Amino acid sequence: MPGRVPRSPPVARCEPDRRGQSAKVSGTTHSQQQRNRTPERREREPGDRRTRVTVLVALGANLVIAAAKAVGGLLAHSPALLSEAAHSVADSLNEVFLLAALRRSRRPADRRHPFGYGKERFFWSLLAAVGIFVMGGCFSFYQGVTALRGGADEDFSGYVIGLTVLGVAFLAEGISLVRALHQVRRSEGSGGLRDPALRTVVAEDGTAVCGVALAAVGMALHMVTGQVAYEAAASLAIGVLLVYVAYRLGLEARDQLIGVAADPEDDDRIRSVLGAQPEIDSVEALFTMKTGMDSALVAARIDLVPGLDSEQVEEVAVRIKRTVSHAVPDASEIFLDITDRAARESYESPAATGERGGA
Repeated sequence: MPGRVPRSPPVARCEPDRRGQSAKVSGTTHSQQQRNRTPERREREPGDRRTRVTVLVALGANLVIAAAKAVGGLLAHSPALLSEAAHSVADSLNEVFLLAALRRSRRPADRRHPFGYGKERFFWSLLAAVGIFVMGGCFSFYQGVTALRGGADEDFSGYVIGLTVLGVAFLAEGISLVRALHQVRRSEGSGGLRDPALRTVVAEDGTAVCGVALAAVGMALHMVTGQVAYEAAASLAIGVLLVYVAYRLGLEARDQLIGVAADPEDDDRIRSVLGAQPEIDSVEALFTMKTGMDSALVAARIDLVPGLDSEQVEEVAVRIKRTVSHAVPDASEIFLDITDRAARESYESPAATGERGGA
């Protein structure tokens, strides 16, 4: 049974369980975690800069488009165009949230947040999803229902301006979407749409292009037929589209905030690495949780082969964690719970527990 190992110099600490059947080996020290993370943070900085540029491009386009849509919608008294104006305002606010996410999620770990601030990226993405739902989807539904109740509007004097605004908006949103998709392709090797900020920009721009097309069709049919129902239907369709996108983005952010496991490929690679170590008799349990876009916590309960003393256990634990970190760079925090199967089985035997006639 492993005994207690001195605490001062080692990077891992081996502590016997109070029942005597297991030893828990902690992760690397805080200063070493910071040194280990610094290169990865530097590697991610170019990707963050590209994402920031993409968000800024989308923000600039949405601010100009929102003002143009609002003016055109008021001049044309077009519910579909006003719905699109609300959509662009929501997108602009969401991009501010995403810029905050990019800045705050890269703060280093501290005493209060020992696992870092990586999940801030998902929190601000959740707020962006709420903004799309409330400011975009709900206002579009309101405009559609109001138009249906108000009846037809035969004054089409401002519709030419409105359709022109939609044409310019379609071009601007398309350029922003192409920029975002280009970055997705460039980032494909490091995760692509795993980045919630980039994923939100793609979803917003794609939805904006579809929304502009729906609004243009609704306005054109209203002009041809004189029936406002077509434009009201376009507003309702835009609302449905925005609510669905907000739901999907919010669902993904919720899963990440609750605590989702690492990617299945990383999970399998970690299990394979552990199983290949000659000192490990068996892997009793493996738990992973993403703590950020490019970081994950790994906790494994392993049973070592008999005959290892406490110093050997420490050396083996350090080497195993180093091997796992090399195989899976996202594994920023690794904790090993080293158990003694024979002691555990002895503790759980009928003689120890008093079951089935035991003492």
